[in-house]
Amino acid sequence: MLQVTLSEGATSKLKELIGKHGTVEETYLRVYVTGGGCSGFRYGMALDNKLHDGDQVLQNNGIKVVIDQNSSEFIDGSSVDYVESVAGSGFTISNPNNWSTCGCGQSFNQKGQEAPDATPGHHAHAH
Repeated sequence: MLQVTLSEGATSKLKELIGKHGTVEETYLRVYVTGGGCSGFRYGMALDNKLHDGDQVLQNNGIKVVIDQNSSEFIDGSSVDYVESVAGSGFTISNPNNWSTCGCGQSFNQKGQEAPDATPGHHAHAH
């Protein structure tokens, strides 16, 4: 079964944001993965109020988390946190199934796959 964990900080911030745009009953956190980024894949998150065929809905700390079927293998086991620091604030996703991530915190490469920029001397950073 698919698993995504929301930290207390992420839950609190999400409830605040959802309260500005709807209710927790009708507004979801959609977590997804797209191709690209400096490490091969990129996480994305958005508030959504529509479900699509193949979506999986999870409940975590009173928040409905929605993941499309194409992203589920990359998202499974992830944890979402909300971090505030001197450098800024925002949501972060960490996943133990990734073997490399970028310093940007949004881009990753899945275990068992070579990084797309793994050629010697290549340090592209395309966001």
